[in-house]
Amino acid sequence: MEKANIKTLIVTGIPGVGKTTVINELSSMLKGRGIQSFIANFGDYMLKTALTEGLVSSRDQIRKLPHRVQIRLQSLAARSIAEEARRKLIEGGVVLVDTHAIVKTSSGLWPGLPSHVVMELNPDVIIVVEASPEEIYRRQSEDRTRDRKDIQEKGIEEIKELLASARYAALSSAVLVGASVLHVLNERGKVKEAAESILRVIDTI
Repeated sequence: MEKANIKTLIVTGIPGVGKTTVINELSSMLKGRGIQSFIANFGDYMLKTALTEGLVSSRDQIRKLPHRVQIRLQSLAARSIAEEARRKLIEGGVVLVDTHAIVKTSSGLWPGLPSHVVMELNPDVIIVVEASPEEIYRRQSEDRTRDRKDIQEKGIEEIKELLASARYAALSSAVLVGASVLHVLNERGKVKEAAESILRVIDTI
């Protein structure tokens, strides 16, 4: 994604941190300033291709596909997001990519932002949204729309490990394109504060 007058942020976080909620709040703030934004949920793009090819019937099945298939879906998703962002933000704006820095799969922890993805998207900043392990576990357990039993196998300890891995993964991806990494705490009832911390960083780009 050519920088030009487009600012690109990749917003990551393990399931349950509330990153999508933070992104939506941030988008509303940008709109209030008269700044156009384009939100791209990376998983939606992967799912669209996987459904078309008959590979899955739901989003949570993607991480259970063969590794090489997931890599191909990743590449196609990154390319589609970059192309759509350029079409929709002709006069400039902010791209917000909603995704994960790591994904727990049947073959182990899988990088959500490997070189072929992060270089295609070319972000200015990689955001790592976090919350307390206890809060994340609660949110995961209350979300009846997703099947995350495989993510909760070891409970709180598993979540702590995933949080640490997500930080390392985000930093490793940022090195590839010279992006900065920002950790944002999304505490319960404080989504506005989390979004404002990201907004302040956008002003510095």
